[in-house]
Formats: sequence, C-alpha cells, structure tokens
Amino acid sequence: MAAPQYLPIKFQEHVQLQSLNINAANIGFNTLTMESDKYICIRDKVGEQNQVVIIDMNDVNNVIRRPITADSAIMNPASKIIALKAGTQLQIFNIDTKSKVKAHLMTEDVVFWKWISVTTLGVVTEKTVYHWSMDGDSAPVKMFERNANLQGSQIINYRVAADEKWLLLIGISAQQGRVVGNMQLYSKERGVSQPLEGHAGAFAELKTDPSQPATKLFTFAARTANGAKLHVVEVDHKEGAPVFQKRAVDVYFPPDAVTDFPVAMQVSKKYDIIFLVTKYGFIHLYDLETGACIYMNRISGETIFVTAELEATGGIIGVNRRGQVLSVSIDENNLIPFIMSTLNNPELAVKLATRNNMPGADNIVGERFNHYMATQNWSEAAKLAATSPRGMLRTSATIERFKQVPAEPGKMTPILQYFGILLESGELNKFESIELAKPVLQQGRKNLLEKWLKEDKLNCSEELGDIVKQFDPTLALSVYLRANVPNKVVACFAETQQYNKIVLYAKKVGYQPDYPYLLQYILRIDPEKGGEFASLIVNDESGPLVPLESIVDVFASMNMVQQATSFLLDALKDNKPEHGALQTKLLEMNLLHTPQVADAILSNDMFSHYDRAYIATLCEKAGLFQRALEHYTDIYDIKRTIVHTNLLNPEWVVNFFGRLSVEQSLESLKEMLSNNIRQNLQIVVQVATKYSEQLGPKNLIEMFEGFKSSDGLYYYLGSVVNFSQDGDVHFKYIQAACRTGQLKEVERICRESNCYDPERVKNFLKEAKLQDQLPLIIVCDRFDFVHDLVMFLYQNNQYKFIEIYVQKVNPTRSPEVIGALLDVDCDENIIKNLLLSVRGAVPIDRLVEETEKRNRLKLLLPFLESKAKEGNTEPHIYNALAKIYIDTNANAEHFLKENTLYDARVVGKYCEKRDPYLAYISYERGQCDQELLQITNDNSMFKHQSRYLVKRRDGELWNFALQPTNTFRRQLIDQVVATALPETQDPEDVSITVKAFMAADLPNELIELLEKIVVEGSAFSDNRNLQNLLILTAIKADKTRVMDYITRLDNYDAPEIANIAIGADLFEEAFAIFKKYEQHSNGIAVLLDHIGDLDRAHEFAERVDIPEVWSKLAKAQLDHMRVSEAIESYIKSDDASNAAEVIQIANRANKFEDLVRYLQVARKKSREPAIESELVFAFAKTGRLADLEEFISTPNLAQIAVVGERCFDEKMYEAAKILFNNVSNWARLASTLVYLNEYQAAVDCARKANATKVWKQVNAACVENGEFRLAQICALHLIIHAEELEELIRLYERRGNFDELMTLLEAGLGLERAHMGMFTELAILYSKYKPERMMEHLKLFWQRINIPKVIRATETAHMWPELVFLYTHYDEHDNAALTIMEHSADAWEHTAFKDVIVKVSNLEIYYKALRFYLEQQPLSITDLLSVLTARIDHTRVVQMFQKSNNLPLIKPYLISVQQANNQAVNTAYNELLIEEEDFKSLRDSIDNFDSFDNIALAQRLEKHELLEFRRISAHLYKKNRRWKQSITLSKQDKLYKDAMETAAISRDTETAEELLQYFIESDKKECFAACLFTCYDLLRPDVILELSWRNRLNDFAMPYFVQVTREYMSKVDKLEASNTSRTQKEEDKEKQDTTILPGLGNPLMLTFAGGQPGGGYGGAPQGYGGPQPGAYSGVNGFNTF
Repeated sequence: MAAPQYLPIKFQEHVQLQSLNINAANIGFNTLTMESDKYICIRDKVGEQNQVVIIDMNDVNNVIRRPITADSAIMNPASKIIALKAGTQLQIFNIDTKSKVKAHLMTEDVVFWKWISVTTLGVVTEKTVYHWSMDGDSAPVKMFERNANLQGSQIINYRVAADEKWLLLIGISAQQGRVVGNMQLYSKERGVSQPLEGHAGAFAELKTDPSQPATKLFTFAARTANGAKLHVVEVDHKEGAPVFQKRAVDVYFPPDAVTDFPVAMQVSKKYDIIFLVTKYGFIHLYDLETGACIYMNRISGETIFVTAELEATGGIIGVNRRGQVLSVSIDENNLIPFIMSTLNNPELAVKLATRNNMPGADNIVGERFNHYMATQNWSEAAKLAATSPRGMLRTSATIERFKQVPAEPGKMTPILQYFGILLESGELNKFESIELAKPVLQQGRKNLLEKWLKEDKLNCSEELGDIVKQFDPTLALSVYLRANVPNKVVACFAETQQYNKIVLYAKKVGYQPDYPYLLQYILRIDPEKGGEFASLIVNDESGPLVPLESIVDVFASMNMVQQATSFLLDALKDNKPEHGALQTKLLEMNLLHTPQVADAILSNDMFSHYDRAYIATLCEKAGLFQRALEHYTDIYDIKRTIVHTNLLNPEWVVNFFGRLSVEQSLESLKEMLSNNIRQNLQIVVQVATKYSEQLGPKNLIEMFEGFKSSDGLYYYLGSVVNFSQDGDVHFKYIQAACRTGQLKEVERICRESNCYDPERVKNFLKEAKLQDQLPLIIVCDRFDFVHDLVMFLYQNNQYKFIEIYVQKVNPTRSPEVIGALLDVDCDENIIKNLLLSVRGAVPIDRLVEETEKRNRLKLLLPFLESKAKEGNTEPHIYNALAKIYIDTNANAEHFLKENTLYDARVVGKYCEKRDPYLAYISYERGQCDQELLQITNDNSMFKHQSRYLVKRRDGELWNFALQPTNTFRRQLIDQVVATALPETQDPEDVSITVKAFMAADLPNELIELLEKIVVEGSAFSDNRNLQNLLILTAIKADKTRVMDYITRLDNYDAPEIANIAIGADLFEEAFAIFKKYEQHSNGIAVLLDHIGDLDRAHEFAERVDIPEVWSKLAKAQLDHMRVSEAIESYIKSDDASNAAEVIQIANRANKFEDLVRYLQVARKKSREPAIESELVFAFAKTGRLADLEEFISTPNLAQIAVVGERCFDEKMYEAAKILFNNVSNWARLASTLVYLNEYQAAVDCARKANATKVWKQVNAACVENGEFRLAQICALHLIIHAEELEELIRLYERRGNFDELMTLLEAGLGLERAHMGMFTELAILYSKYKPERMMEHLKLFWQRINIPKVIRATETAHMWPELVFLYTHYDEHDNAALTIMEHSADAWEHTAFKDVIVKVSNLEIYYKALRFYLEQQPLSITDLLSVLTARIDHTRVVQMFQKSNNLPLIKPYLISVQQANNQAVNTAYNELLIEEEDFKSLRDSIDNFDSFDNIALAQRLEKHELLEFRRISAHLYKKNRRWKQSITLSKQDKLYKDAMETAAISRDTETAEELLQYFIESDKKECFAACLFTCYDLLRPDVILELSWRNRLNDFAMPYFVQVTREYMSKVDKLEASNTSRTQKEEDKEKQDTTILPGLGNPLMLTFAGGQPGGGYGGAPQGYGGPQPGAYSGVNGFNTF
C-alpha cells in the first residue's frame, strides 16, 4: 500500500467577518487592524454613522460597536485599550473604564502606527519614527529619521526586536511594473541605519546550545527582479559565542504568480519556524536555524493583508480581503514524519525533533545513539542522549550503558559528560537524579545538591529523599516536599520538631497522618510540644482531625495528667453535649490525683455535661464538700454534707440554699439546727432571711418556735419585717422583741408598721403591762383606739400618760380625749386646764363638734377667745364664736358684718331658722349666691335680691335667676326695672344686666327696658351699643319696629346692622340703610343678590353711574345669560377682570360679534394672551379673515398655535391655514392642507415638519386620492421606521396597490437608513405577488432580511428553492436538507445538497438522505457517501444497503472507509470481492483489516471452486492459529510451501514433525529437505536422525545435521569463554582491598543505607574521574566536583 500522506500544518478558519455584519468594503489594510491574536479592530460605516467595531477573538459573537470617527484605530495587543488617530491628534482610551488614558497632538501627519509592545506605540510620519509610551505623561520620543530609500513608499509594517535595540521599518512601492520592497534597519545602540531591499521581515532569538545564550537573529524576505530570497542573519553577536552562519535560501513562487511577493512574516517562538505569507495567499514554512524550506501551499485565494502571531499554538493568524480570519499552526504529530517521508531530510527532522521535543524521529535518533556508542564517540552520544526528543534516551538503560564505559586516563568519564550536559540543558529525570545524588552525598558535597535543588535541576522522588535522609533530614524534607510524598514529609517534620507544619501540610495535600502515633512520639520527646500538637490537631478550623478520645487515651497511657488536663481544658472549652464522657474523665483524673486542680476547674463552671452524681461522690471523698453539694441532688446526700458548715464558706452555703426546693431547704435547716444549734444558728438565720419569701415566713417561724429560739426568731424576723406585708410576721416580731427586751424596736414597729392586726397588738400590749405605755399609746393613736386608751389609762389612774398623749404624742387627738373625759364625767376644770395646757395644733372643728354633740359648746368660750386674741385666723374658731354670739344674742349683726374670718355659708345656714336677715347678711358677705337666692325667694326679699344681682354682675347668676323655671322671675324683673337699674349710675351694671336679659331670651322685656333707657331719655340715650342692641333686638323680636328705629336713631353701626338685616331677610331695611349712608356698591348687591330685580338695579346703576356698580350689574346680567346687556355693562364699567367668564359664556352662547367688541376694549385694559387668543378665534368664527391676518401681523400675545388647533378642530381650515403658516407649524399645516385637497403643498409642509405622524397622514390622503407619486415621497420617510412599516403595508395591500407598494420598498432599499424590516417585507411581497423576483432578492440581500419571517412566507407560497436557500443561510441545515428531499423536483441539486448535508446536526437526516439518493439518484450516491464518511455509522450504512441488495453501488465507499477496520464494512467488502472473484484484493483486505469473522469466512472459502480462494481459507486458518486445518487444506491443494510456512509459524514441534511424517509417507523427499530448513528451530535432531535413518533419507537430511553440529560447537565455545570471564572477575574482586560503594557500576539500590568513603563512576578513586588535566569543567559545580 502507498505510504501515508502527512500534512505538517493545521489550517483553521476562525470567523467570517461579513457574517458579523462587517461591510465588505471596510475589510482592508486602511480600515482593519490586528495587533495580536486577541482583537480585530475595523472602522465601519453604518448609514452616515462612523463606527469602530471591536471583535474579541475569544468571543466573536460579542461584537463591540462604538460611534467613533477616526482615521485609524488599533487595539492594544493584550488589553481593552484602543488607540485612535484623527489627523494629527493621537488618543488612547481604556474601553473597560471608559476613560481617556493619554493624548498628544503631533506636528506631522502620521502615515503608519502600530503597537510594538503592550505599553508602547510606534508612530511613523513622513520623515521620522517615534515611540510613544502610554505610561506617564511623556510625549512621543524620536527614534530615527526615515531613510531616503523609503521615500514615496507605502509603510506596511514596523517591527521591533524583543530588547528594542533593533528597529525595522518596511514599505513598498510600485516600480517598473512590479512591487518593490524597501526596508530600513536601525541599530538603537549604534544610532545607524542600513537600507535593505525586502518586503517582509522579523526579529527572532534562537537557542542552539543550552550552555550558550540565545542568538539574536534578523530574517527578511525579498523578491527582486533577479529572484526571491529569504535571509537569516545574526545581529548583536556576543564574543565567545559561536558564530551563526548566515542563511540565504530561495523562495519559490509558482510560474503563474509572476507579481506575487511576500507581505508578512512571523517567527514562531515555540518552534523557531518562519511563517512567510505572500500576496497571493501562499504560506511558506522555513526552519530558522538552517533556512530549509519545510512546506509551501496556498491557503487563501485572496490577499492576506494583516497577520499576527497565534500565541496559543505558536502559529500565524491573518485576515484576507474576503473577511476570513485564517490561521496556520504546526501539527506536531505530522511535522517530523512529513520531513522524513516527503522532504527526505533526516538531519532537519532530528534538529527539529530535538529542539522542539516532537515525535517522529525516534528510530533515527536511536540508531545514531547506538552508532556513537559503538564508535566510542562518547561526547556526541552523551549530547544526543541528553537532548533526545521527549527524553526518549534518558532512561536507566542509557545510564547503565554510560556507567559501563571505562574511564580513559586524563578524560572525563562519559557518564559525567552526560550529566553535565543534562544539568546545563535543564532538569534531570528520576533515575538521573538518584544516580547523581548517591556519590555527591557520599563525598560530602551536600551543597551541590542544595544548589541543584534550588535551580530545579533534579527530579525529586521518594527514593531520592530516602538517600538524602541518611545524610541530612532537612534536605530530605525539601526533596520529599517536591516529590509529594506525604508520609515521609510528615515524618521529617516530626524528626525536625516542626510540629506546627504537619497539620498545615497534611491539609494542603489532602493526606491523613496517623496523628495518635505522632502524638505519642512527640510526647516522649517533648511533653510540652506534645500538648501543643494535640491542641493543634483538635482545634483545626475544619474540626478535630482525630477523635478526642484517642488523644486522651494517649495521654492516659503515658500517665501525663497535667498535659492531659491542659489539653482537655482547651479542647472542651465549647462545652458540647457530646463531650460529656471526656469532661467526666478530666474531672476524675484530677480528683484522684490533684483535687485542687479539679476544684479550680469546677469553680470556673466550664463544663455541664459530665456525670454529676459520680463527680459529686468523688468530691466528697476528696474533702471538697462545697463541690459535692453543688453536684448532689438527693436530700439525704445534701443533709449528710451540709452539716459541715465549719468547712464551708458561709456565704456560699447561703447561696447554695437558693438551688434547693422548699422542702429540701427546710429539712436541711432543721438538720443544721438539730446537729449544732449554737454553731449553725447564724447561718440558718442568714438562709432564712435571704429565702424568706420562698420558704415562707410561717414555716420559718414554726421552725424557730419549734426549737424555742426566740433570739433566732427575733433576728430572722428583724431582717424581714421591714420588707414583709404579713401581719403575723409583724405581730411575732413585736412578741419576740418584747420577750427579748427590745422595747425601742417594739415602739418602732408599732409606729411604722401598717401590717399587724391593731386589735391583736392592742390586746397583747394591755396584757403585757409594760412599764412604758408608749407602744400602746402609739397603736391606739394610729388605729383610732383613743376612747379605749383614755378609758384604760383613766381606770388605771395613769393620768400622766393622758397628758403626755395630748401634749407630746398627738395634740390633734385632743377632741377625742376631751369627748372621752366628758363621757366619764370628768371635772370641767380638769378638762379646761387640760385644753389650755395643749400647745400643739388642736383641730377646732372636731373639738367644737365633740362639745356641740354633747351640748357643752359654751365650755370652749375661754379657749376660743384666747385663740382669737392670739391672732389665730382659723374659720372654725370664729364660726364657733358666731354661733355662741347668735345663741346668746350678744350683738350678732355687728359681728357678722364686721368679721371676715368666719365661714359665711356655715354661719348663714346656722341663722336661716333663727333670723333670715342675719342669714342674708352672712350670705351677702360670703357671696353665697345660691343660698342667697334661696333665702330671698323663700322670704320674698326680691328688692334685696335685684340689688344684689345688679351689683354682683355675674352672668351665670343672672342666667340662673332669669331661667324660665324660676317662679319668681317676673317679680325679680319688675324690681330690676323699677328699683335696681334706676338706682345705678354705673354703665357696666346696665351693660351686664342687658346682656343677661339677652342671654335669657327675653326680647320683649329687653325692648321695654331699652326703650325706657334709650328712647324715653336717660344718661344712656346716645349710647351706640344700646342703639345697636335696640335695633338688633327689634330685628329679632319685632321686625315691624325696625324701619322706625332705623329712621329715628342715628348713632348705630350701619354696615353691620344692614348685614344682620339681610340675614333676617329684611332686604328693604338693609337697602334703606345702605342708601341712607350712600354705600352704593352694597346697595346694588342687595338689589341683585337678595331682591333680584335687574331692572331696578339697572335704574339704580344709571342713577349713581359708578363703574363698580356697573361691573356688579354686568356680572349679574352675565349670570342670567343676558350676554349682550352684560357685555354692554362691562364696557361701561371698563372692567376686564372677568374676561375669562365673559369669553366662556359668549362662546357658549355663540355671541362672537359682541365678544369682538368686548375683547377689543379688554385688550386695551389688559394685554393677556388669553384675551388676544380669544380675539383671534372670534375673528375666525365671524369670518373676518382680513382682520385676523392684520391682527396676527402686528405684535401680539395671542397663542396662535393653540388657536390654530381650535380652528382645525372646528374645521375652519382656511383660518387654521393662516394661523399655522404664521407660526410655521408645518406638521399641522400639512394636515390642514390635506383637508383643503392641496396635496403638493401638504407634502412640502410634511418635508419641512419631518414628523412621522405627518408623513403618515399625508401619505394616507395621497393614497386615498390616487396621488401615488406624492404618496411614495411620504412613504419613503415612513418605511425607515420599522414600527411604521407594517401599518403602511397594510394600507397599500388593503387598497390593492401591490405594484406601487413594491416599487416603494424597492426605492427604499437604497436609503441610508434602510433596515432589515424593509428587506424582509419586500421579500414577503415578492413571495405573494412577484415570485419570479424572489430568488434574486434573496441572493442579494439575505444577510439583511429576517430569515425566519421570510421562511414562513416562502413555505406559504410553496417556493421550495427559495426556502432551501433561506434555511441554508440561516444555518438551519436540517430543515434545508429535509425540504430538498421532500420537494426534490424543484429544490434538488447535487452539489448544493452535498454542501447542505454535511452541515446538518441530526444524524438521522444522513440516513434519510442516503435512502433518498438510493430511490431517486442512485448514481450519485457514492459521491454523497464521500462527503458523509466522517459523520455516518458505517455499520448502519452497510446494513441499509444489504437490506436493499445494493451493496455494489457503494463499493468505492467501502474501500474508502475500510481504514476504520469496521467489521460490517470488512464483511460486506469481502463478500463483494468473493462475488467478483477478486482474490488479490480479498487477500489484501484480509491481511490489512482483521475485524470480521475469520473462521466463518475460512469455512466458506475452503469449499470454493477456485484454488486461490481455498488458499485464502488456509491463510485464514493460519492467522487464527488453527494450524492443522490450514495445513490439511494446503496439503489437499498440494500447496506444500504454504503448509511448511504454516508449520514454522505455529512454533509447534509436534505439528512440524507431523508434516515431515506426511512428506515421508507421500515420498516427497525434496519437500522433506525443504521442511527441515523451514522448520529448523522446531525440529528435534534425534527425531530427525531417526526418521532419516529409518527412511533412508540421510542424504536429504545431511545439510540439516551439518548445521546442527555447527551450532552445538558455537554454544560450547561461548560457555567456556563465559566461564573463564566469570572466574577471572571473581578473582579480581577478591583482590580488592576496599568495597566499592553501590553506585553506577553496581546493581541499583535506591534506598541503600550504607556509605563507603570511596567510589565513583568507572572506578575512579575520588569523584567523577578526579581533577585530572583535561577533565570536564562545565557549569553547575562540576569544575569543583
């Protein structure tokens, strides 16, 4: 078979810019830039708007469009920063932050610019090249002047070396019918330029030797008149470095590409391969080091005008003029095979494979290595092995081969050379690192190992760490960390006491160490650190790493109570329920070993989930009674423990009782008292005091009384009595205090307490017979037992305590004491003396009451007079004196009039029955109004009563006296009118009296009163208030008198009176008042508003002729719809204030002629917009268009536009036309003109208005009237608005104007604002009315239509080719394919169908397509299968065609897909070959593709009539190891050679010997001899000897025996030589004085623990070959090794 074809590149189309709605005209060198593979920037134009389009190559569907106008726009190669150029203005913007980064104004025009780095722009002008950094605020920095050779050239590129020391400017120009490339190479360090002829160039760095720095290269390509060359030269050569040989190679151009030339060049940093692109779209690949051409092909039919490096793959990416974004990358799997097979250049293949670690050159590299080793070219072998592709030779086997090479004197050993090259070139692998580390460590050169580790030269592994650990655990830790061996890392951390890092590391790598074992290990070494480590693994942020119980068990097993305590205190600080057992364990350990620690733990109250009962028992045993009590809950345990109060803190004991129940507390207190009352009484009292409320005073009192402890009871009750409200407590406390002699306390409680039972206490104190009766006095005084007290003291002759009581204890109780003494008939002198002896405040009222009650009031006269002489002003004293004087008739009237200290109401009451006049005197003095009225009414004293009321001046009292229910009211009024008022000269008395009459609603009586005062003549006749009151009262009570009073009286308030008269419906009287006082405005108001006589009002207005009157008359006339009269009155009033209402009513009444007159007058008075606007409208309504035009032509304030709208609404279109024209309201003017049928003028106005609504109206009118030319003008302004398009189309379609509609839309397609809807709707119209134009329209504008909408229209119209076209361009390839198949008569075309079918997503469509072709286009099915090969299931395809018996149709397909080695394909293809009797092809198929039922095919073929097919059957049996069947079949067909080959392949001695036996039996002697040769390795010599001897075939077997003999002799010789060599080595080994360290020359022992002082590679006594002359002196420490 032919050798496989390899393609060294990968070609990809990333995106089609036109599919992103980029205008094809804007895809070019001047409008599109691509500074890197991240962004493409295009200056696009949509309609009249300039835009900058940014395409992110990582998200091509998210296109950014910005309305920016610029001459050039370039994106930053790394970030969303854009540089813009407009003329000489340069700006840099950050798109993300929407901020300007920098700006600069150039003095020269910029002809080219480019980002040369992520922060710097290269700017090229006509004369100079600048660099402009976007950092800081610096201006562009001049680099160099342009050379003369670039004069007149178009600059196409500017390149800068990586270190910015070399700069390259590239331009092209047309000369002599070809494009000439001109370049200027500039050295920044030297400041010189060199002109070159070239079209494309680039800078690169090449590293050919790992020990040397990279070589800086400059490569450029040029096509001159003499040919095309690619040059690679070195720049900035370093001394001591090898010189790079300049390369100049031919660049091939096809004969038909005469004008082709290089346009772009990129050098792959990844592969060191030059990508060269030409104008005609050819790609050239060259090796940078050798300049060799690797590959050339055409990738684009259009010019690729811009390129950039494709960083992801190390390739090149570019854009062609069609908008395709294309990339070319290296195919690593195919490049080397391509060079080997196609270019036949093994040297280049090896270089590239070695340099780039590519596959494909393994065989040749291996062969070269073996060659170098065989020719003892150790240095080249070491170099080749070290740099072999993908490290294929860097294996343990290679190291062993180098180790076995003996060292030459004076030279470095090959193994050292090998390691030296490896260290210089990069990192050693696992085996290399181990083999290098062993001798280095044994010689104590640990520093070298550390150096290599820091430089990442060694591959760290567990085995390497094991070796290093024997010498340095810390260094081994570094190795283990790099090798990621968690168990060894943790062990090293522990050994180096870095315990805190163990947990961090384990979490980081996800490793779970054996923490309990580690803890045990650390505790043995350092208990303190062990505790810290335990806390560390328990307090991890993700939770305990091991169970706490395991850690505690470790501590317990090592008897470390202190450490365990410290750990558990920290670990259990959260006091969780699940830690209860651990809490118990912690307390148990400490109670048994260190009780004081347990006490401290319990005192902190840290835990609450341990076994409290168990811990309580342990506490009691340890003598911690307080802690035991804290934990006991059983009363018997508490009683047993609580009695040890001498060992407990009293304060704590008191607090402890707060935890017990009432029953438990009482039992415990009784236990304490019964155990030792003397010792425990104080604590019991404290407990009882604190918990008195809970335990109950009653229970506690009973307890103390039960133990007969008065002291305890006294102290207990003394502490609670002040806070208790229990009377029994207070009584018991009084009892206890008396029994303990605490009389002061008894006195205090009796005085202060309000809780005890006074009767009970009084009786107890009487029975107690205390020497000091003060407590009894206090109780009786407080609880009103004074009578009992006096009786008790009087009967017991304790007069002294009676005196003490009234004199010192409570003088206020003197009345009760005097009363009690009077009751016991005590001597009056004693009582008088006792009263006189009282110095305190005696309550006179009660004293008088007590004596008066016993008719002994006179007894008090001396006492009362003495009090009055002392100046005492207490009313009760004088009340008592008044009563005594009245009863004794001792000048009582004088006393009552003169004395002001007695209580008039009390004394008056006392006098009512004795003397009414004295009662009147008393009530008058005290102003006791109600009592005075009552006494005067009862005794007919009305004169006194009227005088009192007038002088009293109390409105409320008058109201009471004049109320209708008073039966004496008439008598009182008569006395007031006849006596009281005539007597008074005070106006205030009159005023209040009149008000009282008014308030009492006595108008007639009031009129009578006022007429007497005002009319009949008095001092008050001219009083204005009284005149007002008289008129008002008459208005209210007697309206017939009002007009008379108005006429007769002159001193009243006319306006107020008139208004009140109006309120009382006395309109004539009110008008008379206004007329009398000449208040015409108010008068006309009465006539209009109340009398309602417009005619009388008009007469009144004419008589007075005042504008104000006319104005009010006008308003009334207007309200009564006398519009003309009202307007006339308004004109006379010269009043424009009510213009708005006049206008409104005149409009409503259609009185526009009158309104014009009024508004003309009003306009003179007030220049307001409303007035002038209404005047304009009135002109329009009256048809006075000439006046209208004249008015609006003069300066005015009229709202012309508003009036125009009103005229338009009123259909006064002529007037509206004038008004709209005046204000240039083209929109409304156009609408008006439409109604006037002036369509041309309407269109002109609509154009001026340019409003959608206007265009719609004018368009509709024009369409309605058949003015389609004008209608189209309007419609063109509508269809650009997508929202208006549908309604417009409905208008035309509804009227059947289809051709005009399509003509309209066709005309609109050329508009700048043409949108997708227009193209879409035109397509739909074509589908309905002009299907023949549909396809042309779709092909031209498919990108600008709404494809789904048009799809529906085409389906409805059954336009299948157009439908397929739309589905295809909408990427609905599934539907496109189905449509083609369903409507093949109209839509099928083979080439187009192939293009569609390969893009469908539903795999089932592939098989539908195959069935479709099978039915309708069977001759083209092979071509269809060729494009579907990669997408279909071959087995299913075969089954499909087998069922229809059409396999021969797809034979080419079966051949093409047989490479997949599919069983169904192989079986079907083999069947076809059998039918065609093509045994050669069948044999090839069987040999190359084995996926089929071999045995079934063999069984079928073994009976075939043709020999070759039976031979194939034997071959199949042989391939399936059925040797006997194959040999049998071959023997039947006498194919002895095949039989012998089968026997030889079987490797079965029995089969071979059976075949020999067959040849002997068949007398096939020649076959016998041939079989001996063929099956030589399988035959046993003794069997052959026997067979040949027996059958006389010695001559035929002799060559076989000769060969056997020779082999046996060779084996014997080798055995002897081997034995001799082994013996010699053993002897040499025994002679050695020292044992060589296991190293490179010995069996590999990676974790060998020993160490020998000597050793090395190749048996050198010290180091690697020792410091001999000529030894290797490379880097990385070998020069001192």
